[in-house]
Amino acid sequence: MSSRMQEVLNAIDAANAADPTTENGRPTALLYGERMSAETLRLFPDASEPLQIAARGQHVERWKLARTAFPEGRAGYLAWRKAQAEHHAQVVADLMTQAGYDLDAVEASSRMLRKQGIKRDNEVQALEDVICFVFLKWYFAPFAEKHSNEKILRIVEKTARKMSNEARQRVLEEFDLPGELVNAFKV
Repeated sequence: MSSRMQEVLNAIDAANAADPTTENGRPTALLYGERMSAETLRLFPDASEPLQIAARGQHVERWKLARTAFPEGRAGYLAWRKAQAEHHAQVVADLMTQAGYDLDAVEASSRMLRKQGIKRDNEVQALEDVICFVFLKWYFAPFAEKHSNEKILRIVEKTARKMSNEARQRVLEEFDLPGELVNAFKV
């Protein structure tokens, strides 16, 4: 790991340590960033620095844009998600620039965080695959406890559609999913 990448990851962690919400006694965004980094290196051991940084910064300062500040319903949710992506991309771009990354690297991380080129750009797709694995591994079970089977199935189908065929196959190999959810990941 280069010293400038370590500088950026440390800065992301410092920002995320201020998250007022906690999980297992730790700031939620900090824990999420650590999980994203671990899963990135597990799934993509040769991940580029921009991909590793984008993964760690996926939820940087997420709590600063409250969902309640946006309208109810799907349109409000999508507007909130877009605003989050823009915020994450800007924070990460600023940190990378301060650490001395060139414009190409900064723009690559920004594209990934904005999900520009999903299904067309390998690194954007890799980040999306990591996001989906992290969701399935750490957040799916608590989410499923709060929602109807119909909603869970819709969410799992949407998640699977975002993933690459290779990642969907790995999900089938690595997770013990109930029968009705397995079909969503079949390639």
